[in-house]
Amino acid sequence: MESDANGERPVGSPAAGVVHSLSQRHETLATVESLTGGLLSAAIVEIAGVSGVYRGGLVVYATELKAELAGVPSELLAERGPVDPDVAAALAEGGRRRCGADWGLATTGVAGPEPQDGKPVGLVYVAAAGPGGTTVRQLDLDGGRDHVRSAAVIEALRLLAERIHDADAADEAANDGSARRDAGDTAEAGAGQR
Repeated sequence: MESDANGERPVGSPAAGVVHSLSQRHETLATVESLTGGLLSAAIVEIAGVSGVYRGGLVVYATELKAELAGVPSELLAERGPVDPDVAAALAEGGRRRCGADWGLATTGVAGPEPQDGKPVGLVYVAAAGPGGTTVRQLDLDGGRDHVRSAAVIEALRLLAERIHDADAADEAANDGSARRDAGDTAEAGAGQR
């Protein structure tokens, strides 16, 4: 396994953790990739049992395909270019919508070897769109093209894992609140019967 944004090798498989968590939640995932060119989807489909979770993905390397296939507003692309946090968010949201998934995960950035549209090599945005909204994370990666692309995959999966963990925590808090309300309702009902 390649190294992450900090040059460290992750413990375990970030993709396996995400697939396991989504399977437990009975939720699905779609991907939209630019600079990673299929590496993200490849990391996901390596995991046994992924067919119940992974809906599919888009590789939209060309800027116009980001609009045509992933639904990114053309005006946004024309104004800011493909390497932009709002474009990353639109990619994740578009993939989620177009593939009919609970979650969308996207990558866009400059892998190198040359800067692109005034954006430096290693500037990457990863985005996760889910039931609770969309989160974008900026990465400033060092190293060559291969490292930038593989680190983007790891960091995208980590972002999604964090979002799923937050959703789990929110679900638990909601369930605890419901259980307390139910217990209070039962106590009140019992008190009313005396």
